[in-house]
Amino acid sequence: MNMMKTVILMTAMMVLLILVGSLIGGQQGMIMAFIISLLMNFGAYWFSDKIVLMMYKAKEVTQAEAPKLFSMVTRLATQAQLPMPKVYIIPGETPNAFATGRNPENAAVAVTEGIMRSLADDELEGVLAHEFAHIKHRDILTGTIVATLVGTITFIARMAGWSMMFAGRGGDRRDSNGLSELALLIIAPIAAMMIQLAISRSREFAADEGAARMSGRPLSLANALQKLERGVERLPMQGVSPASAHMFIVNPLRAGGVMKFFSTHPPISERIERLQQIAMGSL
Repeated sequence: MNMMKTVILMTAMMVLLILVGSLIGGQQGMIMAFIISLLMNFGAYWFSDKIVLMMYKAKEVTQAEAPKLFSMVTRLATQAQLPMPKVYIIPGETPNAFATGRNPENAAVAVTEGIMRSLADDELEGVLAHEFAHIKHRDILTGTIVATLVGTITFIARMAGWSMMFAGRGGDRRDSNGLSELALLIIAPIAAMMIQLAISRSREFAADEGAARMSGRPLSLANALQKLERGVERLPMQGVSPASAHMFIVNPLRAGGVMKFFSTHPPISERIERLQQIAMGSL
């Protein structure tokens, strides 16, 4: 169900991109929008993991440097039947973690110093299992493609919007069609962002469930999520790019009030409830 929902939502985003391109330049604009999207996805596919690890100053560690963490990652890689990913530690007290990499053969798992101090061993293993589920489901690639499509739609719509506004000064575009097109160019990036949020939330639920099955301890992950939510509320992560916030197991940005509706993650309470249902065998 989650995979089907992701495919439908990504198809909707591609249709939106083509519609914006078609609106700007007809068939030629549609083709150009598609080509720009492909080029941006190519760059993101090969370099996004390196960029995000550098962004958060993550340091690769060896088994000698972090034996307990390395042991957990090795055990989970065996259970998940996945290649051993590279292991990174992010400096900082905010408890959080993410996985990155273009495929399971080139994956990396990164955890903050704070999460290793905040969680019990079974809870940390639940978090790592969640990241392995993302790797196994290839969510890293999905997230990269979706983020790139949103960026492309936003960029094209913004450039076209400015062009139409300047053209409108001469009176050529002040008819109802021009206003409708301008309205669509404003709405398109918002619609793309909402699709991105829906995909991200869907993949988080799937990763939670995959982690529960993998570790066999869904309540450990539930306890970890509760602690991580409190940790982020108390000490939000500094220097976080909103474009990469969806990669973390919990939203690293403090989102209060109406901003909760625009969060890249489902509510922690809902995720915990689902994990409890898994523990009772009712999901």
